[in-house]
Amino acid sequence: MFKRIRRLRQVAAIASITSLVAGCGVLSSDSSEEQGPIIVGTTAAPSTLDPAAAWDSSWELFRNIYQTLLSYPSGASAPEPDAAEECRFTDGSNKKYQCELREGLKFSDGHALNAQAVKHSIDRIRKINVNGGPAGLLGSLDRVQVLNDREVVFHLNKADATFPFVLATPAMSIVDPEEYPAGKLREESSIVGSGPYNLQSYDEGKQAELVKNDTYNGYAERKNAAVTIRYFQDSPTMVGALRDKELDVAFRGLNADDIVELQADDKDELQITEGFGTEINYLVFNPKDPTAGKTAVRKAIAQIVDRPAIAHKVYKDTVEPLYSMVPKGLTGHTTGFFDDFGDPSKAKARKILTEAGISTPVSLTLWYTSDRYGSSTKAEFEELKRQLEKSGLFQITLKSRPWKTYVSGYQKGEYPVFGRGWFPDFPDADNFIAPFVGDQNALGTPYVSPKITETLLPSSRAQSDRANVVKDFEEAQRILVDDARLLPLWQGRQYVAASTEISGSERALDPSTIMMVGELYRKTSW
Repeated sequence: MFKRIRRLRQVAAIASITSLVAGCGVLSSDSSEEQGPIIVGTTAAPSTLDPAAAWDSSWELFRNIYQTLLSYPSGASAPEPDAAEECRFTDGSNKKYQCELREGLKFSDGHALNAQAVKHSIDRIRKINVNGGPAGLLGSLDRVQVLNDREVVFHLNKADATFPFVLATPAMSIVDPEEYPAGKLREESSIVGSGPYNLQSYDEGKQAELVKNDTYNGYAERKNAAVTIRYFQDSPTMVGALRDKELDVAFRGLNADDIVELQADDKDELQITEGFGTEINYLVFNPKDPTAGKTAVRKAIAQIVDRPAIAHKVYKDTVEPLYSMVPKGLTGHTTGFFDDFGDPSKAKARKILTEAGISTPVSLTLWYTSDRYGSSTKAEFEELKRQLEKSGLFQITLKSRPWKTYVSGYQKGEYPVFGRGWFPDFPDADNFIAPFVGDQNALGTPYVSPKITETLLPSSRAQSDRANVVKDFEEAQRILVDDARLLPLWQGRQYVAASTEISGSERALDPSTIMMVGELYRKTSW
């Protein structure tokens, strides 16, 4: 019968893993190079190959090809050294963070990876300052100091206990100063990195061929010699390729129908791994739009949206309703949107609009991406349109674009309301609030909230013990609910579908649910 692995990570950081698949003997993790590369399918193609430009699922590729000072060995719940030999705060105020690099690090082109390269990599993120790019992660960084070839110090302008988590994100990938200009993005369709794999070839939007980097010096074990990542436009096509044995693994973008069908499959050829997820899905309202910029319009939508219906009808209960930007399982999670708005109510929504003097029906355009989060996205937005129009209070137009042009559109402020998904940079409530507020954020849509950015986040970041930050995050989420600029919809689980010939999928996702493809291998004996 169909084999199903259930993989649970307890988050504060997503730690232990439980497998429900009964083994049939001892498996060897030796790769069989004669069988060719492991083929992984996903719907999340990179938007760029330059880490200085990406705050999205381009990180999936970066994690496996570039190297960061810190990263997450399989099963780790906190960052551990990768390119670094050791990192630590050297003061009592969480404002000076020092790292010592491993000896003899090299980029794939043979150039030395040293402390100067680390400084160059971090500095160029801020200098290039791509709109919606990762510079927003470095808000607490004052300057980077090179002590010698192997030692670098990060001087922070305020206490930030989350800074090691920031350094562990693929956005902080270390790049070769001779290949990646200080003041502009690299345009070549290739990567010069020092990670577990080298990028042998890349066909944008179609596939990336990875081969083991023999000069890699870090924590990662590579249980295969090569991996090819194929990029798909939708889940059915990807799952069809998996069933036809054109893929070994399918991940990121599996839609609900395919997941349910895979779970119920009676064949002995495929397995599915289910993991606790901190992925969230939400709506963003543009404050400069004449309609979406009105608080009453946003709160009326919050009062109408039926999250359980979306989770059940569209996603077949493979996701769960979310009433806070901070997902369940993380310290600081609340249910603020349910506390304020309760169950969907047309009468309450009408009252909100009437008291604000807004006539109905309110005309509004909702945008979504057609190829990033899986083919269920279209059905989700059709359900949102149905719910809002059924109330008689809204007239909704739906529009979509492929991810690359979609990103450009919302960064330019073209959309009144648009959908986004968020895969965490690191497993902490800070990462579900800080990226979305401030003049410079991951959405390219400024959200000025001085109380959050100048008081609550700095207060929480001064606490090394994250159990002590609950009150700060509860207050921050109260502000998010009152503003209703961001409307959380659902929290996802993680699913990896694979051939039964493949092992390692239950260990392949790090705490931010990025796949470390080196954990995948073919079973060579029973």
